Amino acid sequence: MAKISSFFTICLLIALGGCVQKNNNDDKNRSKKTVFAYNEQASITSLDPAAASNFENIQAVNQLFNGLVQMDEHMNVVPCIAKWFKILPDRKTYLFYLRTDVKFHDDPCFPGGLGRRVVAEDFVYSFKRLANPAISSALSLMVHFERNEKGELTGIQALNDTTLQIRLSKPFGAFLKILTMKFFSVVPHEAVEYYKDNFRKHPVGTGPFKFKFWEENTKLVLHKNPSYFETDSNGVHYPYVDAISIHFIKEKQVAFMELLKGKIDMISGADALNINEILDKDGQLIEKYRNKFRFQKSQFMKTDYIGILLDTQYAYIKNNPIKNKLIRKAMFHAFDRKKLIQFLRNNIGVPANNGFIPHGLPSYDKSSEQTDLYQPELVKKLLKEAGFPEGKGLPTFTLHTTEQFREQVEFIQSQFEQNHIKLEISVEKASVLKEKVKNNEFILFKKSWIGDYADEENFLSMFYSKNFSPQGFNYFHYRNPKFDEIFENAMNETNDSIRISMYRELNAMIMEDVPVIPLYYDEVVHLVSKKISGLEPNPMNLLNLKSVRKSE
Repeated sequence: MAKISSFFTICLLIALGGCVQKNNNDDKNRSKKTVFAYNEQASITSLDPAAASNFENIQAVNQLFNGLVQMDEHMNVVPCIAKWFKILPDRKTYLFYLRTDVKFHDDPCFPGGLGRRVVAEDFVYSFKRLANPAISSALSLMVHFERNEKGELTGIQALNDTTLQIRLSKPFGAFLKILTMKFFSVVPHEAVEYYKDNFRKHPVGTGPFKFKFWEENTKLVLHKNPSYFETDSNGVHYPYVDAISIHFIKEKQVAFMELLKGKIDMISGADALNINEILDKDGQLIEKYRNKFRFQKSQFMKTDYIGILLDTQYAYIKNNPIKNKLIRKAMFHAFDRKKLIQFLRNNIGVPANNGFIPHGLPSYDKSSEQTDLYQPELVKKLLKEAGFPEGKGLPTFTLHTTEQFREQVEFIQSQFEQNHIKLEISVEKASVLKEKVKNNEFILFKKSWIGDYADEENFLSMFYSKNFSPQGFNYFHYRNPKFDEIFENAMNETNDSIRISMYRELNAMIMEDVPVIPLYYDEVVHLVSKKISGLEPNPMNLLNLKSVRKSE
């Protein structure tokens, strides 16, 4: 008996020794954390999906939350928390059938600190929350949902734990694309009630990463969600890296030095880089950086433009020659977009030769694209027809911009001058420009519009008369009854080819009436460490970090 006992004791010690050795290896492996770090030049103001209205917030929220559906790399709507969905014959009723393996992040707001399963009622709560103006930046999107006579939201209903029904007030062809916006992420009522106003800086979602800590304007850290539901084609669960670290370095050169030192892995956006330092004039990465970085450039649903306020109810417009379409057309043709992109943006961007809708969207008609909009002789003719031959008697116009775009507008100013149009530049703080444009205080202003979802409606809605600022985004106060009629018909049209034809007609109206002067269609730009793989740009410029890998 003693011999048998000794034998088992020796076996046990060997087994324990093996276990100890394995645990040491596990600890060693755990210590090798992979952290993907990137710089966000602007500030993040909230991590609450209901406030995901600006680009910086959206990028962070995308790592933390999921919705019913999402965009794939080709900008198609595909399932996410909804494993499948269908649209009923009335084209107003949508049914979403939810996955049963999606859980909220573990958090103290839940009993025992363990995240629970997502059910359909969570989406009812999350969507109704978006109808609250004290919380939400998505009020304009909620108009599509069915309401009762009292104006109460009735179009969202949980039929059971795994079936969500959404009813619209009328058919809307772009509705599924709208649902890909981060506004429509699912949030748990427990977290909102637990953290109250602090939910904006202590988010609880379902995403591939979960919140760790945030020191505003300094650093935001997210950790891997070990219970994340999505897998790659081999059945391996996302995400691959252990953490995300977001830095907030405002100075371009300082951020670039951190990239060179390996402290961050990516800088995103042409305006966040000193492009003259890293790119040649053909837009290629200069040789000394080719061993360290990859330069990614792709289509971006973003149009940079000069906006023109047209509302003659304002005295400063009523007597201003800018209300004359011939003057606006002269401005439209008075500068060289190709040179602007080549010399000031190192060939990042595409000349906006085809209206306000950027290339990459289905209605972009390459066959109608004009090769060169810069036409000095036509400018001369238009000024004469407007009663200002060679610019005589034409007042000096003031164009409002920010420091970021000073060089671009100075180039435009110089070319306008050559074509007898005098332009003065007023450089504003970004916050001032945003507020003044919103409140119709500037006649000419340099801005850009980034698509919130992959549908032309998002761009054309800026010219719909019911969207006048300050409530909406029609900063130009452009009003055209024919435009409004076609726009409304397009919103109700469910046949894609017919709707695309309508979008093209609306885009042509904007080109004809010139409430806006498109400059260029921007491009997504990433300067990425060669240690990083799996980071692919997309036309929404949405960072999908769940598939990112980092080598030693």
